[in-house]
Amino acid sequence: MRNTCDILISGGGIAGLTAAAAFGSAGFKVICVDPTPPVTDGGAEGADLRSTAMLQPARDLLIRAGLWDALEPHAAALQIMRIIDAGGAEPAPRVIREFDASEISDQPFGWNFPNWLLRREMLARIDQLETVSFRAGIGTARLFTRVGGAKVTLSDGARIDTRLVIAADGRASAMRTAAGIGVHTQRYGQRALVFAATHSVPHENVSTEIHRTGGPFTLVPLPDHNGLPCSAVVWMDDARLAQDRMDMDTEAFEAAATLRSCHHFGALKLVSRRQSWPIITQHAERLNAERVALIAEAAHVMPPIGAQGLNMSLNDIATLLDLAQERPDGLGDAEMLEAYHKARYGDITLRVRGIDLLNRASQASSTIARDARAAGLSALYGAAPVRRLLMQMGLGMR
Repeated sequence: MRNTCDILISGGGIAGLTAAAAFGSAGFKVICVDPTPPVTDGGAEGADLRSTAMLQPARDLLIRAGLWDALEPHAAALQIMRIIDAGGAEPAPRVIREFDASEISDQPFGWNFPNWLLRREMLARIDQLETVSFRAGIGTARLFTRVGGAKVTLSDGARIDTRLVIAADGRASAMRTAAGIGVHTQRYGQRALVFAATHSVPHENVSTEIHRTGGPFTLVPLPDHNGLPCSAVVWMDDARLAQDRMDMDTEAFEAAATLRSCHHFGALKLVSRRQSWPIITQHAERLNAERVALIAEAAHVMPPIGAQGLNMSLNDIATLLDLAQERPDGLGDAEMLEAYHKARYGDITLRVRGIDLLNRASQASSTIARDARAAGLSALYGAAPVRRLLMQMGLGMR
């Protein structure tokens, strides 16, 4: 078993696996480790039932990683982003605005995939790459760095000599802590309920975000399930209320979810288990340390609004890959990692702040604040140049 490599990736989530496939496809020798063996069957215990919307720019990275051809047949296109304000006394739409990708591109905004399926296809790609070794059930334990390289001790006692450590090990990143990089964290007292549901009204490739006090209720298109339209749902609300809903029987939960959706797609019927996740905003003080680069949730965490989270992570990977290919001999050196920090930190900070503001606006409970939210949505939509600019910024084109 090889104990030297160009890149050691700590974390085998979607971001870590994408990075392994991308760097491996580019010819770098990669070891990727994760203490939790990935679940690649949506019906299995422990499967990640969330979905991920890969926005337009992500496709280029997936092509470079050799992933797109395998993923494309499973894609649910996101042609229109619909935003509904339902902040009145009753859960009913007050303002409905649609942002159509055709205004700025001949491609959809992006494509949605179940997370467990992404892991399955990414592992299949990694199995094809002789340059990549994926070690499931093994984590990183200790980090020692010097100017010329890094030594990482794994949880099984193995020691890895590497030129670059990519920390993709989540919001509680052990490698970030070992590198001495601090974080800023904001908690909202919210949780997100995540599940998949069928409905009688077709989604027609429209991603729908319904805003009401407590947080947005988002339905993202999935392929049909047993002949019925199906969506991945993220329901953000007060943590206590979210826990109460986790404890509801299926029939009561379906009724509550249908009411919260304003009956926009008809009755919602569960086709997956419910999962619950805490909502926080968090960003690292820096994206780099000696021989270490932070990506994904090790670098930034934000509420699931506007499909920004993983797409920012893929931008992290694409930037690192570009820098590595520009100067292969300088892989992991101070010049490369400082360039990475400068290239990504400003964009991350801007988007973290923007999503934080949107989430706070969505939580607004006073009548004045709810009316201001609805008026703001109408004003932004009504100015065509502003609307197009917002769509381009959301995709990362600006």
